[in-house]
Amino acid sequence: MTGGFDGVILGTGHNALVLQAYLCRAGLRVLSVDRADSAGGGLATIENPRLPGFLHNTHSFFHRAITTMPWYTDLELEGHGARYIEPALNVAMICPDSQVLKWWTDLDRTLESVATVSRRDADVLAGWISRFEPIVENLLIPEASSPPLTPEDRRERLESTADGRLLLEVSALSPLEFVRGEFEDPVVRAGLLFFNGLREVDLRLPGFGHSIPALLAGRHKAQMCVGGSSRLAEALVADVVEHGGEVRCGVEIDGILVERGRATGVALANGERIDGADFVVSGLNPQQTLVELIDADWVPETIRRRAERFEYNLLAPLFALNLALAEPPAYTAATADPDLDEAFMTILGLGHDGQFEDIVAAHQEGAVPATVMWGAVPTRFDPSQAPGGQHTAFMWEKLPYRLGGAIDGWDRAGDAHGEMMFNAWAAAAPNLSHAVLDRFVRTPRDTVRSLPNMREGDLLVGAFGNDQVGYHRPFPGAGHYRAGVDGLYLCGGSCHPGGNITGLCGYNAAGVVLADLGRSAWWNPAAV
Repeated sequence: MTGGFDGVILGTGHNALVLQAYLCRAGLRVLSVDRADSAGGGLATIENPRLPGFLHNTHSFFHRAITTMPWYTDLELEGHGARYIEPALNVAMICPDSQVLKWWTDLDRTLESVATVSRRDADVLAGWISRFEPIVENLLIPEASSPPLTPEDRRERLESTADGRLLLEVSALSPLEFVRGEFEDPVVRAGLLFFNGLREVDLRLPGFGHSIPALLAGRHKAQMCVGGSSRLAEALVADVVEHGGEVRCGVEIDGILVERGRATGVALANGERIDGADFVVSGLNPQQTLVELIDADWVPETIRRRAERFEYNLLAPLFALNLALAEPPAYTAATADPDLDEAFMTILGLGHDGQFEDIVAAHQEGAVPATVMWGAVPTRFDPSQAPGGQHTAFMWEKLPYRLGGAIDGWDRAGDAHGEMMFNAWAAAAPNLSHAVLDRFVRTPRDTVRSLPNMREGDLLVGAFGNDQVGYHRPFPGAGHYRAGVDGLYLCGGSCHPGGNITGLCGYNAAGVVLADLGRSAWWNPAAV
C-alpha cells in the first residue's frame, strides 16, 4: 500500500490535467493515473512509424478559442511551451459545384463571402451576430466557466434581462429549426449547420438553437497548437510536476477504493493500492466511474441506475484519413479563388442543408452516407510537423460506430473506406494522386480502443439530449461534479459544459473540490 497523496485523479485527459494543475497550485499533492502510455487523452500527436519526422494529430486538432480560456492564462501554459495559431481564413467550404463559402477571423470578410451566395442571408447573419455578441460575452462564457445553476435558477436569472430572454427564446429551437427559419439559401444553411453545429451537437436537439449565432459571435474561431495537440498536454503536465503533482501513465486502474463510505484512493491492476487520500476525481465516463470501477454497495442505487442509463451521441464518431505528403493539396477551386491555399479547415462534399437528414438516416442504419468531410494541412501553418518542404494532412468524416450494425464492422471495412475517402479528396485536389508518401486510417472503433471513455465513439463523451445538460449533466444527482459518493468527483466531458477541448469541466470541478475541502482558491473561481 502506498499513499501520501491528498487526492487521486483517474485519467489524464486535458480536463483531468487542468483540474490537477489547479489543485497542485493550491498546495495539494495530487496523483493522476492512466492506462495510456502518455498523458493527454485526445490531445494525441504521433510520429508516423514508417516516416520519421511526420507528425499526425490523430484525434483532436481544431481547438476553439483555447487562448481565451481562464486556465490557459492562470496556468501560464505559454511559459511551459504551449503556443497557438488562429489562421485568418479559418474555414473554407468547397461545394461540389465549386461554389465556395468562407469564414474568416475578420467578420466583415465572412459577411462578404456569404453575400456572394446570398446578400439577404448575409444581412440576417450580421444582425444575429450583433445581437449575440453581448450574450456570448456576458451570459454564455460565464455560464460555461462556472458550476451550473439549477434549471429554475438559470431561467429566473435569464428572464430578468432582455439578452437573457432572447437567449431563452432562441435556445428553445433546435439548430436545424433556427437555421431553416432564418436563412434561405441551401448552401448558407449547410455551412452554418455543419461548421457551427454538426461538429458540436445533434442539430435536431431543441435547446441548442443558440449554438449557431453564438459560435459565430465568439471572439475567436478554430485554433491549432504549434508542434501538435500533444504540446498542450505536455505543458499541463509540466505545470503539474512543477507544483508537486505526479502523473503516472501506463498503469491499469482496477478499482476505486472506499473506506467508511468515502472514496479514498485507487487500486491498480499490478496489485498496488494508493489509499488514504481525501478525495478521488474521475475524468472517465459515468459508467466507468460508477458502475465498473466501484463496488455497487458503495453507490446509491438511484445514482448507479442513472449512470447505467447515461446516453451517448449517435452522430459523434469520427473516421480519419491521415496523409504524409510531398506537397500540400492543390484544390482545383483555388485556381479561381487563391485564398483557398491558405484555408485552415477545408470542408468538402457539402452543398445543401438537406444532406443532414441523409447523414442522420445513415447513422441510424449503420450505413455510410455520401461523403462530407473536413480537415486541414497543419504544416501550412506549422512546418515543424513534417520534414522540410513536406507536409501532413488529414480529413475527418462522421460515420456510424457500428458499421452494418456490427461492432467490428470497421475492422473489415476501414481501409476500403479510406480508399473511397481518398478518391473523393483527390477529385477536389488532383495532385494528391502523386503527392502521397504514406497514409493510414483511424476508425470509430480505433477511437474507443485508445480512448475507452468515449463510449460508442462519442468524442463529446455524452449526448446533450435526455436532459443531460447543465445542472443535470451527466444526470440529476451528479450534475455539480460530485458523483453521488462522498469524496468522489467527476471532471470529464460528461460533465458541464460538455466535451470538446475546452478544459472547463476540469476548471469548474477544481473549484468544487477545493470548496468541499474548506480550502481557499488561489484563483478567482465562480461561487459554488
